Amino acid sequence: MNEKLRAIIIEDEAPARELLKAFLKDFQQIDLVAECEDGFMGIKAVNEHNPDIIFLDIQMPKLTGFEMLELLDKYPEIIFTTAYDEFAIKAFEKNAVDYLMKPFSRQRFAQAVEKVYLHIKAKTKNKQTIQQLSKEIKQLRGSFSRIFVKTGTRIDIIPIEQIVRVEAQDDYVEIFTEKMKFLKKETMNTLEKNLPDTTFLRVHRSNIVNINHINKIEKYGKESYLLILKDGTRVNISKSRIKELKEQLGI
Repeated sequence: MNEKLRAIIIEDEAPARELLKAFLKDFQQIDLVAECEDGFMGIKAVNEHNPDIIFLDIQMPKLTGFEMLELLDKYPEIIFTTAYDEFAIKAFEKNAVDYLMKPFSRQRFAQAVEKVYLHIKAKTKNKQTIQQLSKEIKQLRGSFSRIFVKTGTRIDIIPIEQIVRVEAQDDYVEIFTEKMKFLKKETMNTLEKNLPDTTFLRVHRSNIVNINHINKIEKYGKESYLLILKDGTRVNISKSRIKELKEQLGI
């Protein structure tokens, strides 16, 4: 490969960054354009440098590797550098280039880099694999403890306990807290699966509510109900959901 590749290291531990830099010196065709110690710095660097490859740790403070990937507009080739359980990483094998389990050797590092060359040469990355990677990231994360909303260069972090309700808006969801609302490109189905079902309930195809913010249920027809939240918001309840809602509320 004649053209040089741009690489970024995103790793919170300084010794690990130094090891990666030392191993990269064996590859003259790769330019290290940035190194980052957290996911927020990683997002900024990826947007600024448009790298061909990132070496990404999963378990980082502030923003994990999984959360960082959710906020990227496009994915470079990804090699995970992590002490994370190997079984969990298996889900990424067909979409990420490779993963390096810490501690890894120079030889194992070289094998991962060779895979990058093959991927780029074959041009195997496409829109479908990117969408699949994003889907598997969310599945592997399990229930969210917080939600990230990217608006331009701004990133808002919303602890799930602050969410009052969620409303579908075409290809987006509108997330309401007591003080603000946020628009996120996400599906209701994905959000429903990843919000804890002990606190959140989908009461309608277009509405998810935090049951801690429910004030009362009002009947306004023979089989029609409205949910009245503590802030006065009125939310439709579908017929198929009323029984489940009553059971969850113990009424």
